[in-house]
Parts: sequence; C-alpha cells; structure tokens
Amino acid sequence: MKASNLFYQSRARRPEVDRAEGIYIWGKNGQRYIDGSSGAMVSNIGHSNPNVLAAMKAQMDSATFAYRLHFENAPAEDLATAIADRTPAGLDKVFFVSGGSEAVESCVKFARQWAVADGQASRWKVISRFPSYHGSTLGALAITGYGPLTNAFAPLFKEMPKIPAPTCYLDRDNLSDHDRGLKYAEMLRDEIIAQGPDTVLAFAMEPVGGASTGALVAPDSYYGRVREICDEFGVLLIMDEVMSGVGRTGTFLASEHWNIRPDLVALSKGFGAGYAPLGAMIADKAMVETVLDSGGFAHGHTYAGNPLACSAGLAVLNEIDRLDVMTNARIMGEILMAGLMDLMARHPFIGDVRGKGLLTAFEMVSDRDTMSPLPKDLNAYERFVEICYERNLITYSRRTRGGVEGDHFLICPPLIATEAQINEILNILDDSLRDFARECASEV
Repeated sequence: MKASNLFYQSRARRPEVDRAEGIYIWGKNGQRYIDGSSGAMVSNIGHSNPNVLAAMKAQMDSATFAYRLHFENAPAEDLATAIADRTPAGLDKVFFVSGGSEAVESCVKFARQWAVADGQASRWKVISRFPSYHGSTLGALAITGYGPLTNAFAPLFKEMPKIPAPTCYLDRDNLSDHDRGLKYAEMLRDEIIAQGPDTVLAFAMEPVGGASTGALVAPDSYYGRVREICDEFGVLLIMDEVMSGVGRTGTFLASEHWNIRPDLVALSKGFGAGYAPLGAMIADKAMVETVLDSGGFAHGHTYAGNPLACSAGLAVLNEIDRLDVMTNARIMGEILMAGLMDLMARHPFIGDVRGKGLLTAFEMVSDRDTMSPLPKDLNAYERFVEICYERNLITYSRRTRGGVEGDHFLICPPLIATEAQINEILNILDDSLRDFARECASEV
C-alpha cells in the first residue's frame, strides 16, 4: 500500500500536480486549472517566475543553509533592507521566520518581552477580534476567533479577549458607515477598560480580513480610531498582514490605505510567494533596542533567515517592482470587484461583495434583506468550491460567522492576472453559480 504524507478530508482526492506557470497549474490528469485563489493567497507573482528560480539556483550553488547564530548571510541582510525601505519610518528591524503562524507568534512574544524589559510586566493580554484567524500554533490560536480551529485545543492555551470584527454589512441600523466604523472601534476601548488597561499588551488585527471574515474591510473611520485608542492606553498595535501584505491589496502593506503605522507587523504568504517558506516580523527600532538591552529576544527558529528562502524573498520583491504588480492589483481589483458586483445583481443568493485590490470575496445568504445565512447542512462553502473545481477554477472558502455558518468565497488570483484572465474567472464563476442554484433550487 502506498503511504500518504497528508490527512485528507472526506472530499475526493485531488489530482497530483504536474507543473505550474503564471496563474495556471496543470495536474497529471492533463487538466489545466486557473489558480483563482493564489493557493491560499500565496502565489502573488504567479508560478514558475524564471527570475526567482534563477536567483534561487544561484544561491543553491553557493550555500543553502547557514545558522543565524554562526553566520550572517547576504540574502537575509539585503532582504531586511529591502523590507525596511518599503515600510513606515521606524519599522526597520526584521526577524525572519518560515510562515505566517510563526510571524504572528513572534509578534506576540516580542511584544510581551518588550513590555517586561520596559518595566510594564503587568501587560500580557492580547485583544483580537471574533471571528479572526491568526495562525495554527498554540500562541496564534489563543488570539484566533474561529471555533472549528480552536475548540479542540482550547485546554492547551490561554484564550485571549475578543471584540466583534467590524462586520458592518450585517448591521441593520440607521448609522452611517462612518459612525459604524467608530462604533466597532469603541468596542476596543470598552474592552481595554473592562480588562484593565495595565494588563492589556496589544491589539492584533488584519487590516483586510482573511479566511475567517472573507476580505472584510471596515469603514475608513475604524482604522484611525483604533490607532488613537491604542495610543491612549499604551497598547501595541499588531497588524497581521500575512495575507493582505506584500502588494495583495495594491500597496505593500494594506494598512497604508489608511495611513496607519502599526507597532509590529507579521508578513508571510505573498512574501515567499510560494517559492520558499518565508515570513517575517517587522518591529519598531526603539522597541528592538529595549529588548536587546535586556539580554536579547528569547525566541528563534532553526530556519530563521535561511539564505535560500531569503534569496527567493528578495527576488520576489524585485519582481514585484519590475512587473509593477501593485498597480496591476489595484486596476485588476477594480475590474474584479465590478464583475463580482455584476454577479451579485444576477444571483440573488449573493448577499455581499467586498475586498480591496486582489483580495476579494463574496458571501452567500438565504435572504439579502436580513442577511440570514444559507442552511448549514447545505454545506455551500464546500459544494460551490467543488463545482468551480469541476470547471477547472480553484477558489478558497470558509464559513464567515465564527466558522459555524455563513459561506464566503475568496477570489484572489495572482497579482500578475490580466483583464482577459479576470474575465475568464468571472465567466466560470457565473456558470458555477448557475449550476449551484439549479442544484439547490429549493434553498437559494
């Protein structure tokens, strides 16, 4: 019997991958698939970019590993400089990791160590939002608000306080978007006071929602007020840009859309862009100096700053500049959003379309007026993905409302996508939505 290194859900096994190029992936079944979600929002510059592969090959011919406590390496130093050049002033210290969960957990552990070194040892609580997803390690799960992923492990970690995510599209009140944004921001202030300001270390959030909320964007008023509240109480602002960063929304960091300067940033996914496991924590220089003066950051990973991974990351950033993919993300994002809005006009069970740049999603509902979700046992979040896959389009889905119900679908192609390719995706989505409606005629 052939052994398997994966745990599969009840769905049918996927075809074995053969090759990939641009926005396409070929299976050994001979089928070509459109990577409509960039994997898990990873492949920002597309697959098999020859310049990235050449840079990695050159590094492989030199050295593939050098432990960071024994040697410095040029790719890591150059990549850190390149990141610092792209981030707000003062955010110029970089700690490399191998993925998003590690990046988030590094932010949390660094924040705590800084507080202790700064004479604020009473601060340890990290407030986050519900629903939210910040990673699969135990520390990251503690600030994640997504029952199906956290419940089984709850005895193993200390759950952190949560406030509601700014799901304004579900609200049925007479407030303006501006006032709704402020309403949700004030929930942070209320929670800090309820927890005891001297005990609150940080607030962690995604500037544009990822898998847990489906490209959720708060009203503009939300972001600046959150920064003000954090400053009022001396609470650190951690921006989880694992999914939204590195150009996905049309700026290097999504928080740039609102001129927000976080205290700590977590990067991954599009950072390594599928070429190598890579992530980073970006930290404030003054905070880093405080931690170093106290004896150093008591944290690390064997592959942190790996020269091969960093050579890939540096080449990815060079390609982002050379191809001007952030501009393309903004332009193609507008085309994609307009197309999704058109699909919403033609398919009444689409209740909301949202996102920024090429981080977009739509949510299915049973009633637009009340925004009540589709019946849970319909399993729309799984079935619609299968219908799209049968038409050779890869999408990414989750359940919006705490992971229990509500079905959203992320449409996030690589940032190199052309208008013709965006239209091809939209056409397949349209056909798939019709198929789904026919299958579930009594429910949608």
